[in-house]
Amino acid sequence: MARGRRVNSSGEKSKKLLLEKAIELFSTYGYHQTKISDIVKAANLTQPTFYLYFQSKETLFNDLNEQFQNELVELFSDASNDVTNENYATDIIQKNLKKMFDYFMKNPNLTKIGFYDAEQSTAVKQMLVSKLENVINNNLNEYSVAKQVNATVLAESLIGSMERLTLTNLLTNKTNPEQLAQDISMIYFSNEKSLVHQ
Repeated sequence: MARGRRVNSSGEKSKKLLLEKAIELFSTYGYHQTKISDIVKAANLTQPTFYLYFQSKETLFNDLNEQFQNELVELFSDASNDVTNENYATDIIQKNLKKMFDYFMKNPNLTKIGFYDAEQSTAVKQMLVSKLENVINNNLNEYSVAKQVNATVLAESLIGSMERLTLTNLLTNKTNPEQLAQDISMIYFSNEKSLVHQ
């Protein structure tokens, strides 16, 4: 960031506008087809203004992916912290999934970049698998599906379902975050309530 710029200054507005236009263009045309000149033109700014805030297109793209990953980690951590022993498995999974789906719906272009298009998307999904594995091992180990299926396989399957259904149902507005979270958790944990609490 340029020295002497105050928050809410025209410089901060320019940086925010560059980020917004970059997200739109990267998600529509991809990283390689989007040029810095396209971003500054869409933002109605100049290339020198771009270089006040970003070293390169790659730096900007990496910053966007880092933002996406950090925000997902924070969402997942918040949802996991809300879990109590009284929650059923479906409630635990639903809470985590719904928070992520809400985020995806609010940030569809950033989701397309960070969860599907970027090279870093594989690392993002692996991080989510690890977080979900911890939830399974720490909170769901008494449930039959967690006893019968390896935690890594279960976590990978949940993230795979989330990945596919976000693309085909959530971002296409065929369903909403709450319904999709409920559907996925019921696929994997249906009848758990009656099995565990009998």
